[in-house]
Amino acid sequence: MLRVGGLTPLSTSDWPGMLAAVVFCQGCPWRCGYCHNPGLIPARGDNEIPWEDVLAFLRRRQGLLDGVVFSGGEPTSQAGLPDAMREVRALGFKIGLHTGGMYPQRLAAVLPLVDWVGLDVKAPFADYPRVTGVAGSGERAHAGLLEVVASGVAHEVRTTVHPALLADAEVVGLAHDLAARGVTHYVIQAFRSQGCQDADLCGNATRERPLQDAGRELAGLFGAFSVRA
Repeated sequence: MLRVGGLTPLSTSDWPGMLAAVVFCQGCPWRCGYCHNPGLIPARGDNEIPWEDVLAFLRRRQGLLDGVVFSGGEPTSQAGLPDAMREVRALGFKIGLHTGGMYPQRLAAVLPLVDWVGLDVKAPFADYPRVTGVAGSGERAHAGLLEVVASGVAHEVRTTVHPALLADAEVVGLAHDLAARGVTHYVIQAFRSQGCQDADLCGNATRERPLQDAGRELAGLFGAFSVRA
């Protein structure tokens, strides 16, 4: 049974171009300092929503929503994710997934059930631990990226940019690496302090130049590219 830490009844931003409900899955193995959903990091939450209640809500939204996004936390950390996706698809909804790619084998197993993936790539893969706080996280994220690209499932790769964690030159280098690995849709997005519990990151987010300036160096690398400042 899926452990659900939250539910957004309607979103137009979590799956671009789609009207979607968002199911926030409880639990994440990484400890990113800028996490905007820190309450979802523990394996169990204080205010979990029973999965049957989520299904009951979705039944009332049949014909009104395009799809359902499984977000987190990290959805693939839960063994119940594939069955949950099948139940939602049986109701007639398309399936979106937000993931960091840290469980590549589990990710590969659910990709046949998914219509779209929003994949967070947090840094150059060798530098992942400074963002996630977990040794070996870059290797796992890289493997997850390769699974998504090879699957042919529609996807968007995005990177959150905090100036204390990622210099502009590193963002540019990462973008070139992603393009070389077959990524065609890339988004860089500015750090937002909402939900972040790291006082140093919240107080040290001033950029030397607008993120859009770095973005101008990347636009020609991808079929689709955007900056969310």
